[in-house]
Order: sequence, then C-alpha cells, then structure tokens
Amino acid sequence: MKIEKLEIATADIGKQLHFYRDLLGLKIRGQEERSFEIVMGYSILKFRQDDNFTPYHIAIHIPDKQEGIALTWLKSRVSILKNNLDEIVDFSAWDAKSVYFYDEDKNIMEFIARGDFNKPFSEVFSEKSLLGIAEIGLATNNIEEKFNFLQQNCGLEIFDGNFEKFCAIGDHQGLLITINKKLKDWFPTGDEAFSSDFRIEFSHKGLNYDLDFINDCLKLAKK
Repeated sequence: MKIEKLEIATADIGKQLHFYRDLLGLKIRGQEERSFEIVMGYSILKFRQDDNFTPYHIAIHIPDKQEGIALTWLKSRVSILKNNLDEIVDFSAWDAKSVYFYDEDKNIMEFIARGDFNKPFSEVFSEKSLLGIAEIGLATNNIEEKFNFLQQNCGLEIFDGNFEKFCAIGDHQGLLITINKKLKDWFPTGDEAFSSDFRIEFSHKGLNYDLDFINDCLKLAKK
C-alpha cells in the first residue's frame, strides 16, 4: 500500500505552513489562502483550514538505521515526545524504530525507520531524507467494519493486531493504524483519539484508490 497523497484538516493554516516550511524546511507546493501541500518523498501531505479540526497521528518513512541522526536533527527544531524515558521507540516485532513529535496542531508526528523499507545509509539527515507517508491513524467505534470495507474494496489485509483495540491494515510500505477510540488512546502520549476526517490516495497491487474518511465512515471518493 503506497500512500501517494493524504489530505487532512488544520486549525491554523499559517502556523502549520511556518512549521513545515520554515522550521522543518520542507518543500511547499500548491499554496493557497486556505490550503497548502508538502512534498514528502513520493507522497504529498495536504493541509486545509477547517474550524472543526481535531488532531491526527501520522508517520513518515525515513531510511533504515537513521533514527539516531533523525533524532539529533529533530531535537534542534522541536521537542521530542518520549515513551517513558525513551526518545527512540523500538518496535522489534515490526523491525522498526520511531521518533515522535508534535506539529503546531498537536498532531502526533512520527519518523519511522523500518528494516524492510530500506534506502542506502547516509551520514547526513535532512528534510530531503523523508521517503514518503508511512501511516495514518484511523480512530473508530468499529474496527472490524473498517477492515471489512478496506478488504472488500481495496484488497487490504491485516498487518498486525485484531478487531478489539488495535489493527494495522495494509503492509510495510503503508498502513492505516486503526484503533477503537473507546478503548485506546494514541501512543506514546496517551492523547485522546478522534475520528478526524481525511482523504487518502494510494496504490495497491497495481490499482489506485481514493478514499474519504468522514464522520467515522469510509467511502470511495468521487473522482
């Protein structure tokens, strides 16, 4: 599952533009009064102003074994969100290591380095090291319903978890991190999980899909 574009809401378009363009140095395109897009490797992350905004949880791929230098790069720009005392979280079952931080909307952002999603190691980390969007959090009242929709309409499968509290749907390249918002909060901060609306464009097994997640419902987006 290759996430090519993700569109989310923002409470303050100006602050988010400053954060991603000026603080993190990411390339901006398609800037308008109430929206802008960020280039993140092969993915585009679009922000649109929305007074009904609630926070998200988003992960970005970085090269394998670069979590240490990514942490150093981030610490000169943002505060790191820790898991207990750990600034780098080791997900050994996924062969992955992650670093977390907030953006201006208090979205939980994650840089994830995965051993099965590699790129030649470099001693340098910069904004150009971001490879693409790895994950989007989907908080819902019914995990099984969301999986059935995704499996039947897009051919996606369970990567990890179950239908009770947590289910990662997709594959190592792209995941919908689906949680039961009545039973689970967002890791690692314990922030409340909202069913925040988003639109996602992705490819899977040679086919392209556009999906809307609105009011805790998934539907195929109209072209």
